[in-house]
Amino acid sequence: MAPVQVVNVSLPALPSGWSAEKDFKPVGGLSAATQRNIEAVGPHFLAHARRKRHNRTFSEDERIQAKQNVAKTEDEENMDISEDEDPTMFTREAKDWKGQDHYAVLGLTKYRWRATPEQIKKAHRKKVLRHHPDKKAASGKSDENDNFFKCIQKATELMLDPVRRRQFDSVDEAAEMDPPSKKQLAKGYFKAWAPVFHAEGRFSNKQPVPQLGNDDSTQEEVESFYNFWYNFDSWRTFEYLDEDIPDDGEGRDQKRHTEKKNANARRKRKQEDNVRLREMLDEVMAGDERIKKFRQQARAGKDAKRKAKEDEIKRVAEEKERARVEAEESKKAAEESAKADREKNKKAKEAAKNAAKKNKRVLKGSVKDVNYFADGEASASQVDSVLGDVELIMGKIDVDELAVLAEKLTIAGKDGAAVKSAWSAEGSRLVGAGKVKEGELKAFA
Repeated sequence: MAPVQVVNVSLPALPSGWSAEKDFKPVGGLSAATQRNIEAVGPHFLAHARRKRHNRTFSEDERIQAKQNVAKTEDEENMDISEDEDPTMFTREAKDWKGQDHYAVLGLTKYRWRATPEQIKKAHRKKVLRHHPDKKAASGKSDENDNFFKCIQKATELMLDPVRRRQFDSVDEAAEMDPPSKKQLAKGYFKAWAPVFHAEGRFSNKQPVPQLGNDDSTQEEVESFYNFWYNFDSWRTFEYLDEDIPDDGEGRDQKRHTEKKNANARRKRKQEDNVRLREMLDEVMAGDERIKKFRQQARAGKDAKRKAKEDEIKRVAEEKERARVEAEESKKAAEESAKADREKNKKAKEAAKNAAKKNKRVLKGSVKDVNYFADGEASASQVDSVLGDVELIMGKIDVDELAVLAEKLTIAGKDGAAVKSAWSAEGSRLVGAGKVKEGELKAFA
């Protein structure tokens, strides 16, 4: 051992005149204190709580926990190989490894394709400890050959190789589930079929696999399930069942023939498996009451839409017919109203015409009754002069003015002066209105 060497190192002396008050410069500071609530967590707190709850000391709690951990470990160790070994396994030939159930050899039949690599390794260790030839010889059981031990080694080798294990899982008949019987279906349709699809789902390249569901599944979930399985993407290739290609120097033609034969056999098995799965899906769908319910709902929805469409067409037709009838009635009423208006106007015109004729007779008769304003017998020139003015005035006035003038003349009666005054006033009005020129009237100027 090397001697200890002591190195004396002195700290550098402070500069002269240096003092903490004037030369020390802080580069940071402490933040203000913050009050926070802290909750106890973690394994140490759980251990403390467990000791308090059971009123244990540290040593008592550690001893009890150690016993529980040992028991748990033993349970886990025993869990992986709980099956009894089939005596027929000991009679198998090691060279016939391809026909053996590798999961059964390792005692993992209840796990099969779900067994993890850790479980496989643990099962292998247990089997080796039990069936290793050296251990058998040491115990005096040297009569047993080592064929089963070789089977164990081969099973472990194959199960720990992901590619070769998948090839074996592809044809593992023991992991397959037959369709449920009528008795099983009677106890629950979806409950009976669910394990079958769970087993088939291990072959899917797409994960997770949709579940079959139950009576309460939505239409979207049901359609998603059947769409997934009718377009199932399986990784099964059946290479495990290939005929071995001899490697003993035979010709290339023989090897090629065997490879082609194996490829055709895999293709055929793949097609048969697809047909099997599709037929199974057809059977499941045929008995799926949810599909029937959804179809009935869809049919009811279509009927409702068709009825709504028919009702809408009927409503539109009725509205068109009602609009047509209203239009015809409105047109008829308008025609009748127009006809009544025409008749009324016609009657009014005829009445006005008759009234105008009567008033004109009154006007002409008014001058005749006063002897054309002559003291004796009126001369022909005087008659022409008076009638000319009467015709001129009647031509310049409208119906209403004609009626007013006729009323005035009727009131005047046979009073010549009053009649002439009425005519003269009307003539003056027309001259003032510009309807008659100045000097155009002779008798009533």
